Amino acid sequence: MPNSTELPVKCQECAKSEEGSIHNKCGFCREIHLSDATLCHLNRSTQERSDFQCYAFQPLLKVVIPSGHEDLDSFDHTKKGAGNEPFPSLSSDTMKYKKALALQKLNRDPEGVFIDIKYHFAWNVVYRRPVFSPPEDYLSFIGNIFFKCSELIGGFVNLITLALDHVHVYVESDGTHSVDTMIREIKRFSNNAILSNPGIKSKIDEGSEMWDVAYFSQTVG
Repeated sequence: MPNSTELPVKCQECAKSEEGSIHNKCGFCREIHLSDATLCHLNRSTQERSDFQCYAFQPLLKVVIPSGHEDLDSFDHTKKGAGNEPFPSLSSDTMKYKKALALQKLNRDPEGVFIDIKYHFAWNVVYRRPVFSPPEDYLSFIGNIFFKCSELIGGFVNLITLALDHVHVYVESDGTHSVDTMIREIKRFSNNAILSNPGIKSKIDEGSEMWDVAYFSQTVG
């Protein structure tokens, strides 16, 4: 976490820069406890401090609790419901079908393909601009685009969650391509395909790319 004096002025005044605050506008972020500060860090890492832009500003507020009321600090904001899994849909019939279809499109013998490295990737729309509003209107369109990226990396790509200003992507790879190469190819293809939608393109500055350069990556199996 950067020192507060190293942050852009807007970040110093924003609650999202505080460590431990879970992103609450994305269901998947809540499930896996992904900090909003992580998404903010990705945004800052692609910009100069002097020209920093942010579309996710949330000012710091101090809550005053009247005497006799329950202390807000005693509430466990990170508690998860019983049975919640970080990747609850990976064993679904839809996921299995997409994985089988991806292998068929590779024109390889499924018995000879061992896809055993699993990743969770996340990255922001440029400046964290909330272009996918409401997300449900774009879910099928964006999901199909990411699935088509499976052939680019010789593995399997699936959209996990579409948030207003960022995406979570699940990837399976045989280890042939590096993380940086896979993400670069997925971003390149999806950038061009998504910007073919006039409604989304109109929300992005003319000539601008869809995605921030920075990304979040973790192995999940």
